[in-house]
Amino acid sequence: MNFIQTRGCDANRVISVSFSQAILSPIASFGGLYVPENFPHLGEEFLSKHINSSYKELASDLLSRFEIDISQDVIDEALELYDKFDDVTNPVPLVKLKENLYISELYHGPTRAFKDMALQPFGKILSCVAQKREENYLILVATSGDTGPAALETFKNQKNIQVVCLYPANGTSDVQRLQMVTEDASNLKVIGIKGNFDDAQSALKNLLASKSFINRLKERNISLSAANSVNFGRIIFQIIYHIHNYLELLRQEAIGIGEKVYLNVPSGNFGNVLGAYYAMLMGLPVEKLLISSNENNILTRLIQTGIYDIRDADLKQTTSPAMDILKSSNVERVLFSLYGSDRTKELMNDLDSKHIYTLTAKELEKLQEIFVADFCSDIEGKKYIKSAFNDGYLMDPHTATCFKTHETLSNPNIKSIIYSTAEWTKFSTVIANALTGEVDAKDSEALKAISKEANVEIPEMIKSLFNKKIVHESIIEKEDIEKEILKFL
Repeated sequence: MNFIQTRGCDANRVISVSFSQAILSPIASFGGLYVPENFPHLGEEFLSKHINSSYKELASDLLSRFEIDISQDVIDEALELYDKFDDVTNPVPLVKLKENLYISELYHGPTRAFKDMALQPFGKILSCVAQKREENYLILVATSGDTGPAALETFKNQKNIQVVCLYPANGTSDVQRLQMVTEDASNLKVIGIKGNFDDAQSALKNLLASKSFINRLKERNISLSAANSVNFGRIIFQIIYHIHNYLELLRQEAIGIGEKVYLNVPSGNFGNVLGAYYAMLMGLPVEKLLISSNENNILTRLIQTGIYDIRDADLKQTTSPAMDILKSSNVERVLFSLYGSDRTKELMNDLDSKHIYTLTAKELEKLQEIFVADFCSDIEGKKYIKSAFNDGYLMDPHTATCFKTHETLSNPNIKSIIYSTAEWTKFSTVIANALTGEVDAKDSEALKAISKEANVEIPEMIKSLFNKKIVHESIIEKEDIEKEILKFL
Protein backbone atom coordinates (compact mmCIF):
# COMPACT_ATOMS: atom_id res chain seq x y z
CA MET A 1 0.00 0.00 0.00
CA ASN A 2 1.20 3.50 -0.84
CA PHE A 3 0.71 6.68 1.16
CA ILE A 4 -0.43 10.00 -0.29
CA GLN A 5 -0.40 13.58 0.98
CA THR A 6 -3.17 15.55 2.67
CA ARG A 7 -2.37 18.87 0.97
CA GLY A 8 -1.45 17.54 -2.46
CA CYS A 9 2.02 17.13 -3.92
CA ASP A 10 4.60 19.83 -4.62
CA ALA A 11 7.14 19.68 -7.44
CA ASN A 12 9.91 18.36 -5.18
CA ARG A 13 8.21 15.15 -4.04
CA VAL A 14 6.74 12.01 -5.51
CA ILE A 15 2.96 11.67 -5.38
CA SER A 16 3.00 8.58 -3.14
CA VAL A 17 5.50 6.81 -0.90
CA SER A 18 5.84 3.48 0.88
CA PHE A 19 5.00 2.98 4.55
CA SER A 20 8.68 2.96 5.56
CA GLN A 21 9.27 6.22 3.69
CA ALA A 22 6.21 7.80 5.34
CA ILE A 23 7.35 6.91 8.86
CA LEU A 24 10.96 7.96 8.26
CA SER A 25 9.94 11.37 6.83
CA PRO A 26 6.44 12.06 8.17
CA ILE A 27 5.91 15.65 6.94
CA ALA A 28 4.55 15.79 3.39
CA SER A 29 4.23 18.54 0.73
CA PHE A 30 3.16 22.02 1.86
CA GLY A 31 3.47 20.94 5.52
CA GLY A 32 0.84 18.23 5.14
CA LEU A 33 0.71 14.65 6.42
CA TYR A 34 0.76 11.17 4.91
CA VAL A 35 -2.37 9.00 4.75
CA PRO A 36 -3.08 5.60 3.15
CA GLU A 37 -4.09 5.76 -0.51
CA ASN A 38 -6.95 3.44 0.38
CA PHE A 39 -8.10 1.37 3.35
CA PRO A 40 -8.65 -2.39 3.52
CA HIS A 41 -12.27 -3.35 4.13
CA LEU A 42 -12.88 -5.43 7.26
CA GLY A 43 -16.39 -6.82 7.26
CA GLU A 44 -18.16 -9.31 9.48
CA GLU A 45 -16.00 -12.09 8.04
CA PHE A 46 -12.87 -10.43 9.49
CA LEU A 47 -14.53 -9.94 12.88
CA SER A 48 -15.76 -13.55 12.94
CA LYS A 49 -12.29 -14.78 12.05
CA HIS A 50 -10.77 -13.03 15.06
CA ILE A 51 -13.41 -13.70 17.70
CA ASN A 52 -10.96 -16.01 19.50
CA SER A 53 -7.69 -14.37 18.39
CA SER A 54 -5.09 -12.91 20.74
CA TYR A 55 -4.32 -9.21 20.50
CA LYS A 56 -1.06 -9.94 18.68
CA GLU A 57 -2.78 -12.22 16.17
CA LEU A 58 -5.37 -9.52 15.44
CA ALA A 59 -2.65 -6.87 15.09
CA SER A 60 -0.54 -9.00 12.77
CA ASP A 61 -3.46 -9.73 10.46
CA LEU A 62 -4.57 -6.09 10.39
CA LEU A 63 -1.07 -4.91 9.51
CA SER A 64 -0.92 -7.50 6.73
CA ARG A 65 -4.10 -6.02 5.23
CA PHE A 66 -2.28 -2.69 4.86
CA GLU A 67 0.51 -4.48 2.95
CA ILE A 68 3.21 -2.36 4.59
CA ASP A 69 6.80 -2.83 3.41
CA ILE A 70 8.04 -4.17 6.76
CA SER A 71 9.20 -7.78 6.99
CA GLN A 72 7.07 -10.16 9.02
CA ASP A 73 9.92 -11.02 11.37
CA VAL A 74 10.27 -7.32 12.33
CA ILE A 75 6.50 -7.02 12.83
CA ASP A 76 6.50 -10.14 15.01
CA GLU A 77 9.37 -8.77 17.08
CA ALA A 78 7.57 -5.45 17.50
CA LEU A 79 4.31 -7.09 18.56
CA GLU A 80 6.14 -9.22 21.12
CA LEU A 81 6.57 -6.01 23.12
CA TYR A 82 2.93 -6.29 24.16
CA ASP A 83 4.13 -9.12 26.38
CA LYS A 84 5.63 -6.41 28.63
CA PHE A 85 2.13 -5.20 29.51
CA ASP A 86 0.38 -6.20 32.76
CA ASP A 87 -1.54 -9.11 31.23
CA VAL A 88 0.34 -11.02 28.54
CA THR A 89 -2.92 -12.48 27.23
CA ASN A 90 -4.77 -9.15 27.01
CA PRO A 91 -2.92 -5.80 26.96
CA VAL A 92 -6.22 -3.87 26.70
CA PRO A 93 -8.84 -4.99 29.24
CA LEU A 94 -12.43 -3.95 28.56
CA VAL A 95 -14.23 -3.45 31.88
CA LYS A 96 -17.99 -3.22 32.31
CA LEU A 97 -18.81 -0.28 34.59
CA LYS A 98 -22.59 -0.28 34.36
CA GLU A 99 -25.36 -1.27 31.96
CA ASN A 100 -24.27 -0.49 28.38
CA LEU A 101 -21.12 1.36 29.56
CA TYR A 102 -17.65 -0.14 29.19
CA ILE A 103 -14.16 1.20 29.87
CA SER A 104 -11.24 0.35 27.57
CA GLU A 105 -8.11 0.49 29.74
CA LEU A 106 -5.29 1.51 27.42
CA TYR A 107 -2.73 2.25 30.15
CA HIS A 108 -1.34 -1.14 31.14
CA GLY A 109 2.03 -0.66 29.43
CA PRO A 110 5.44 0.35 30.81
CA THR A 111 4.72 4.11 31.12
CA ARG A 112 1.07 3.71 32.27
CA ALA A 113 -0.54 5.65 29.40
CA PHE A 114 -2.20 4.79 26.10
CA LYS A 115 0.77 6.03 24.06
CA ASP A 116 2.52 2.72 24.87
CA MET A 117 -0.05 0.90 22.71
CA ALA A 118 1.40 2.51 19.59
CA LEU A 119 4.89 3.61 20.55
CA GLN A 120 6.13 0.28 21.87
CA PRO A 121 5.79 -1.54 18.51
CA PHE A 122 6.28 1.56 16.35
CA GLY A 123 9.56 2.42 18.04
CA LYS A 124 10.89 -1.07 17.38
CA ILE A 125 9.88 -0.94 13.71
CA LEU A 126 11.41 2.50 13.16
CA SER A 127 14.65 1.45 14.83
CA CYS A 128 14.84 -1.72 12.71
CA VAL A 129 14.24 0.22 9.50
CA ALA A 130 16.99 2.70 10.38
CA GLN A 131 19.44 -0.11 11.14
CA LYS A 132 18.56 -2.00 7.96
CA ARG A 133 19.18 1.13 5.88
CA GLU A 134 22.38 1.82 7.86
CA GLU A 135 21.13 5.35 8.52
CA ASN A 136 21.18 7.46 11.67
CA TYR A 137 18.00 9.21 12.78
CA LEU A 138 17.11 12.03 15.11
CA ILE A 139 13.58 11.44 16.43
CA LEU A 140 11.82 14.59 17.60
CA VAL A 141 9.06 14.31 20.19
CA ALA A 142 6.73 17.04 21.43
CA THR A 143 4.70 15.97 24.43
CA SER A 144 1.87 17.21 26.60
CA GLY A 145 2.88 14.54 29.10
CA ASP A 146 2.32 10.99 27.83
CA THR A 147 3.97 10.76 24.39
CA GLY A 148 7.33 11.78 25.84
CA PRO A 149 7.73 9.01 28.43
CA ALA A 150 6.43 6.39 25.97
CA ALA A 151 8.80 7.51 23.19
CA LEU A 152 11.80 7.66 25.52
CA GLU A 153 10.99 4.19 26.83
CA THR A 154 10.74 2.61 23.38
CA PHE A 155 13.80 4.31 21.83
CA LYS A 156 16.27 4.23 24.72
CA ASN A 157 19.55 2.50 23.82
CA GLN A 158 18.30 1.71 20.30
CA LYS A 159 21.05 1.69 17.68
CA ASN A 160 21.08 4.39 14.97
CA ILE A 161 18.55 6.45 16.95
CA GLN A 162 18.84 9.66 18.97
CA VAL A 163 15.80 11.28 20.56
CA VAL A 164 15.04 14.84 21.60
CA CYS A 165 11.89 15.25 23.67
CA LEU A 166 10.30 18.69 24.14
CA TYR A 167 7.84 19.21 26.99
CA PRO A 168 6.15 22.32 28.48
CA ALA A 169 8.10 22.99 31.68
CA ASN A 170 5.00 23.69 33.77
CA GLY A 171 2.46 21.74 31.75
CA THR A 172 2.75 18.12 32.94
CA SER A 173 2.12 16.23 36.15
CA ASP A 174 5.12 15.57 38.41
CA VAL A 175 5.03 11.86 37.57
CA GLN A 176 5.03 12.58 33.83
CA ARG A 177 7.96 14.98 34.26
CA LEU A 178 9.92 12.51 36.37
CA GLN A 179 9.34 9.76 33.81
CA MET A 180 11.16 11.94 31.29
CA VAL A 181 13.88 13.77 33.19
CA THR A 182 15.18 10.64 34.96
CA GLU A 183 15.81 8.68 31.73
CA ASP A 184 19.57 8.14 31.60
CA ALA A 185 20.23 6.48 28.22
CA SER A 186 22.95 8.35 26.31
CA ASN A 187 20.90 8.60 23.11
CA LEU A 188 18.13 10.64 24.80
CA LYS A 189 17.81 14.37 25.44
CA VAL A 190 14.84 15.88 27.32
CA ILE A 191 14.25 19.63 27.12
CA GLY A 192 11.71 21.65 29.08
CA ILE A 193 10.51 24.74 27.24
CA LYS A 194 9.05 27.95 28.61
CA GLY A 195 5.74 27.61 26.81
CA ASN A 196 2.85 25.21 26.27
CA PHE A 197 2.33 22.05 24.23
CA ASP A 198 1.25 23.99 21.14
CA ASP A 199 4.61 25.80 21.29
CA ALA A 200 6.44 22.47 21.51
CA GLN A 201 4.42 20.97 18.66
CA SER A 202 4.90 24.05 16.46
CA ALA A 203 8.65 23.91 17.08
CA LEU A 204 8.67 20.23 16.09
CA LYS A 205 6.75 20.87 12.86
CA ASN A 206 8.94 23.85 11.99
CA LEU A 207 12.12 21.82 12.47
CA LEU A 208 10.75 18.93 10.40
CA ALA A 209 10.12 21.39 7.56
CA SER A 210 13.31 23.45 8.00
CA LYS A 211 15.75 22.97 5.11
CA SER A 212 18.57 24.64 7.03
CA PHE A 213 18.09 22.39 10.07
CA ILE A 214 17.85 19.29 7.90
CA ASN A 215 21.04 20.29 6.08
CA ARG A 216 22.86 20.81 9.37
CA LEU A 217 21.81 17.30 10.37
CA LYS A 218 23.02 15.92 7.04
CA GLU A 219 26.44 17.38 7.78
CA ARG A 220 26.42 15.05 10.79
CA ASN A 221 25.11 12.13 8.70
CA ILE A 222 21.75 12.26 10.52
CA SER A 223 18.23 12.15 9.06
CA LEU A 224 15.13 13.54 10.77
CA SER A 225 11.87 11.92 11.85
CA ALA A 226 9.21 12.28 14.57
CA ALA A 227 7.38 10.11 17.08
CA ASN A 228 4.30 12.30 17.44
CA SER A 229 1.02 11.27 15.86
CA VAL A 230 1.87 13.33 12.78
CA ASN A 231 3.69 10.07 12.00
CA PHE A 232 1.33 7.48 10.53
CA GLY A 233 3.44 4.77 12.15
CA ARG A 234 1.74 5.80 15.38
CA ILE A 235 -1.75 5.89 13.90
CA ILE A 236 -1.68 2.43 12.32
CA PHE A 237 -1.23 0.86 15.76
CA GLN A 238 -4.02 3.03 17.18
CA ILE A 239 -6.54 1.44 14.82
CA ILE A 240 -6.06 -2.02 16.29
CA TYR A 241 -7.42 -1.58 19.80
CA HIS A 242 -10.70 -0.12 18.58
CA ILE A 243 -11.34 -3.35 16.67
CA HIS A 244 -10.12 -5.38 19.66
CA ASN A 245 -12.64 -3.64 21.93
CA TYR A 246 -15.51 -4.50 19.60
CA LEU A 247 -14.35 -8.12 19.62
CA GLU A 248 -14.24 -8.00 23.42
CA LEU A 249 -17.90 -6.94 23.49
CA LEU A 250 -18.69 -9.90 21.24
CA ARG A 251 -16.73 -12.24 23.53
CA GLN A 252 -18.62 -10.93 26.55
CA GLU A 253 -21.86 -11.51 24.63
CA ALA A 254 -22.76 -7.85 25.18
CA ILE A 255 -23.53 -7.30 21.49
CA GLY A 256 -24.24 -9.28 18.36
CA ILE A 257 -21.96 -9.08 15.34
CA GLY A 258 -22.85 -6.06 13.23
CA GLU A 259 -24.45 -4.19 16.16
CA LYS A 260 -23.31 -0.58 16.29
CA VAL A 261 -21.61 0.98 19.32
CA TYR A 262 -20.42 4.38 20.50
CA LEU A 263 -16.69 5.03 20.80
CA ASN A 264 -16.13 7.84 23.31
CA VAL A 265 -12.58 9.23 23.20
CA PRO A 266 -10.90 11.98 25.28
CA SER A 267 -9.38 14.12 22.54
CA GLY A 268 -6.49 16.54 22.35
CA ASN A 269 -4.30 15.96 19.30
CA PHE A 270 -7.00 13.74 17.70
CA GLY A 271 -4.73 10.74 17.02
CA ASN A 272 -6.64 8.33 19.27
CA VAL A 273 -10.04 9.08 17.76
CA LEU A 274 -8.51 9.17 14.27
CA GLY A 275 -7.69 5.49 14.78
CA ALA A 276 -11.35 4.96 15.66
CA TYR A 277 -12.46 6.88 12.57
CA TYR A 278 -10.23 4.76 10.34
CA ALA A 279 -11.57 1.57 11.95
CA MET A 280 -15.06 2.86 11.16
CA LEU A 281 -14.05 3.52 7.53
CA MET A 282 -12.74 -0.04 7.35
CA GLY A 283 -16.11 -1.46 8.38
CA LEU A 284 -16.22 -1.47 12.19
CA PRO A 285 -19.90 -1.01 13.20
CA VAL A 286 -19.91 2.41 14.91
CA GLU A 287 -22.97 4.55 15.62
CA LYS A 288 -21.05 7.76 16.35
CA LEU A 289 -17.62 8.88 17.49
CA LEU A 290 -17.96 10.94 20.66
CA ILE A 291 -15.30 13.63 21.07
CA SER A 292 -14.69 14.52 24.72
CA SER A 293 -12.70 17.69 25.41
CA ASN A 294 -11.69 19.65 28.48
CA GLU A 295 -12.02 23.43 28.89
CA ASN A 296 -9.77 23.88 25.85
CA ASN A 297 -12.83 23.07 23.82
CA ILE A 298 -11.67 23.99 20.31
CA LEU A 299 -12.71 20.58 18.99
CA THR A 300 -16.19 20.86 20.52
CA ARG A 301 -16.76 24.16 18.75
CA LEU A 302 -15.45 22.79 15.45
CA ILE A 303 -17.82 19.83 15.47
CA GLN A 304 -20.79 21.82 16.74
CA THR A 305 -20.33 24.91 14.52
CA GLY A 306 -17.85 24.06 11.74
CA ILE A 307 -15.52 26.84 12.86
CA TYR A 308 -11.93 26.23 14.01
CA ASP A 309 -10.99 29.51 15.66
CA ILE A 310 -7.85 30.07 17.72
CA ARG A 311 -7.45 33.80 17.01
CA ASP A 312 -7.99 34.93 20.58
CA ALA A 313 -7.69 31.57 22.31
CA ASP A 314 -5.48 31.24 25.36
CA LEU A 315 -4.45 27.73 26.26
CA LYS A 316 -5.82 26.85 29.68
CA GLN A 317 -3.90 24.63 32.07
CA THR A 318 -6.46 22.08 33.22
CA THR A 319 -6.56 18.97 35.38
CA SER A 320 -6.36 16.89 32.17
CA PRO A 321 -3.11 18.35 30.78
CA ALA A 322 -2.56 15.81 27.99
CA MET A 323 -5.57 17.44 26.28
CA ASP A 324 -4.39 21.03 26.77
CA ILE A 325 -4.01 21.59 23.03
CA LEU A 326 -5.38 24.20 20.62
CA LYS A 327 -3.99 22.97 17.28
CA SER A 328 -4.94 19.32 16.87
CA SER A 329 -2.67 17.84 14.22
CA ASN A 330 -4.78 14.89 13.18
CA VAL A 331 -7.95 16.83 12.39
CA GLU A 332 -6.15 17.47 9.09
CA ARG A 333 -6.37 13.80 8.17
CA VAL A 334 -10.13 13.83 8.74
CA LEU A 335 -10.47 16.96 6.58
CA PHE A 336 -8.60 15.19 3.79
CA SER A 337 -10.76 12.09 4.10
CA LEU A 338 -13.98 14.10 3.90
CA TYR A 339 -13.11 16.99 1.57
CA GLY A 340 -9.97 16.09 -0.42
CA SER A 341 -6.49 17.59 -0.68
CA ASP A 342 -7.30 20.94 -2.33
CA ARG A 343 -9.84 21.88 0.32
CA THR A 344 -7.61 20.58 3.12
CA LYS A 345 -4.73 22.71 1.91
CA GLU A 346 -7.01 25.75 1.76
CA LEU A 347 -8.36 25.18 5.28
CA MET A 348 -4.95 24.50 6.84
CA ASN A 349 -3.43 27.56 5.11
CA ASP A 350 -6.24 29.63 6.64
CA LEU A 351 -5.50 28.17 10.08
CA ASP A 352 -1.79 28.87 9.74
CA SER A 353 -2.17 32.41 8.39
CA LYS A 354 -5.48 33.66 9.82
CA HIS A 355 -5.78 31.27 12.82
CA ILE A 356 -9.32 30.39 11.74
CA TYR A 357 -11.14 28.33 9.13
CA THR A 358 -14.83 27.80 8.50
CA LEU A 359 -16.53 24.79 6.96
CA THR A 360 -19.47 25.18 4.63
CA ALA A 361 -22.89 23.98 5.75
CA LYS A 362 -22.57 20.84 3.62
CA GLU A 363 -19.08 20.15 4.95
CA LEU A 364 -20.28 20.51 8.52
CA GLU A 365 -23.20 18.18 7.85
CA LYS A 366 -20.76 15.58 6.56
CA LEU A 367 -18.58 15.97 9.68
CA GLN A 368 -21.56 15.66 12.02
CA GLU A 369 -22.68 12.42 10.39
CA ILE A 370 -19.65 10.85 12.09
CA PHE A 371 -18.68 12.99 15.09
CA VAL A 372 -20.49 14.60 18.02
CA ALA A 373 -18.74 16.52 20.78
CA ASP A 374 -19.00 18.07 24.22
CA PHE A 375 -16.53 19.33 26.82
CA CYS A 376 -16.11 18.86 30.53
CA SER A 377 -14.92 21.45 33.05
CA ASP A 378 -12.37 20.62 35.75
CA ILE A 379 -15.06 20.88 38.43
CA GLU A 380 -17.37 18.53 36.52
CA GLY A 381 -14.51 16.11 35.93
CA LYS A 382 -13.74 15.83 39.64
CA LYS A 383 -17.38 15.07 40.32
CA TYR A 384 -17.28 12.24 37.78
CA ILE A 385 -14.08 10.89 39.37
CA LYS A 386 -15.77 10.88 42.79
CA SER A 387 -18.97 9.31 41.44
CA ALA A 388 -17.12 6.55 39.60
CA PHE A 389 -15.02 5.84 42.70
CA ASN A 390 -18.20 5.46 44.73
CA ASP A 391 -19.28 2.90 42.11
CA GLY A 392 -16.01 1.04 42.63
CA TYR A 393 -13.96 2.41 39.72
CA LEU A 394 -10.80 4.52 39.97
CA MET A 395 -10.05 6.66 36.93
CA ASP A 396 -7.88 9.56 35.81
CA PRO A 397 -9.14 13.08 34.85
CA HIS A 398 -8.89 12.50 31.07
CA THR A 399 -11.20 9.51 31.28
CA ALA A 400 -13.56 11.61 33.40
CA THR A 401 -14.21 14.02 30.51
CA CYS A 402 -15.91 11.18 28.62
CA PHE A 403 -18.58 10.80 31.29
CA LYS A 404 -19.96 14.26 30.49
CA THR A 405 -20.20 13.36 26.79
CA HIS A 406 -21.76 10.01 27.66
CA GLU A 407 -24.47 11.80 29.63
CA THR A 408 -25.23 14.51 27.09
CA LEU A 409 -24.82 12.80 23.71
CA SER A 410 -25.32 9.03 23.88
CA ASN A 411 -28.44 6.92 23.56
CA PRO A 412 -28.55 4.79 26.73
CA ASN A 413 -29.79 1.80 24.72
CA ILE A 414 -26.59 1.67 22.64
CA LYS A 415 -23.40 0.20 24.08
CA SER A 416 -20.70 2.79 24.78
CA ILE A 417 -16.95 2.28 25.06
CA ILE A 418 -15.10 4.99 26.96
CA TYR A 419 -11.34 5.11 26.42
CA SER A 420 -9.26 5.40 29.57
CA THR A 421 -5.98 6.84 28.38
CA ALA A 422 -3.92 7.04 31.56
CA GLU A 423 -3.60 5.24 34.87
CA TRP A 424 -4.64 7.06 38.04
CA THR A 425 -0.99 7.19 39.15
CA LYS A 426 -0.15 9.81 36.52
CA PHE A 427 -2.52 12.39 38.04
CA SER A 428 -2.78 11.45 41.70
CA THR A 429 -3.00 14.99 43.10
CA VAL A 430 -6.10 15.74 41.00
CA ILE A 431 -7.72 12.46 42.05
CA ALA A 432 -6.86 12.99 45.73
CA ASN A 433 -8.50 16.41 45.53
CA ALA A 434 -11.58 14.92 43.84
CA LEU A 435 -11.95 12.15 46.42
CA THR A 436 -11.05 13.94 49.66
CA GLY A 437 -10.81 17.65 48.90
CA GLU A 438 -7.10 17.54 49.70
CA VAL A 439 -5.12 20.41 48.14
CA ASP A 440 -1.41 21.11 47.65
CA ALA A 441 -0.44 17.48 48.18
CA LYS A 442 2.77 16.30 46.56
CA ASP A 443 2.49 13.46 44.05
CA SER A 444 4.25 11.04 46.40
CA GLU A 445 1.81 11.85 49.21
CA ALA A 446 -1.26 11.69 46.97
CA LEU A 447 -0.19 8.33 45.54
CA LYS A 448 0.06 6.81 49.01
CA ALA A 449 -3.24 8.31 50.13
CA ILE A 450 -5.14 6.96 47.11
CA SER A 451 -3.41 3.60 47.33
CA LYS A 452 -4.65 3.26 50.90
CA GLU A 453 -8.14 4.65 50.21
CA ALA A 454 -8.74 2.49 47.14
CA ASN A 455 -6.74 -0.52 48.34
CA VAL A 456 -4.66 -0.62 45.15
CA GLU A 457 -0.93 -1.05 44.67
CA ILE A 458 1.27 1.68 43.24
CA PRO A 459 3.14 0.09 40.29
CA GLU A 460 6.87 -0.22 40.90
CA MET A 461 7.74 1.80 37.77
CA ILE A 462 5.88 4.75 39.31
CA LYS A 463 7.02 4.25 42.90
CA SER A 464 10.70 4.11 41.91
CA LEU A 465 10.60 7.46 40.08
CA PHE A 466 10.91 9.45 43.30
CA ASN A 467 14.29 7.92 44.11
CA LYS A 468 15.83 8.31 40.67
CA LYS A 469 18.45 10.91 39.80
CA ILE A 470 17.38 13.89 37.68
CA VAL A 471 19.43 13.60 34.48
CA HIS A 472 17.88 16.26 32.25
CA GLU A 473 17.68 19.72 33.81
CA SER A 474 17.46 21.94 30.70
CA ILE A 475 14.62 24.46 30.66
CA ILE A 476 14.99 26.92 27.80
CA GLU A 477 13.25 29.61 25.78
CA LYS A 478 11.37 28.45 22.67
CA GLU A 479 13.79 30.38 20.47
CA ASP A 480 16.74 28.31 21.71
CA ILE A 481 15.38 24.85 20.85
CA GLU A 482 17.35 24.33 17.64
CA LYS A 483 20.59 25.49 19.24
CA GLU A 484 20.06 23.15 22.21
CA ILE A 485 19.37 20.19 19.92
CA LEU A 486 22.50 20.81 17.85
CA LYS A 487 24.56 21.10 21.05
CA PHE A 488 23.25 17.69 22.15
CA LEU A 489 24.14 16.11 18.81
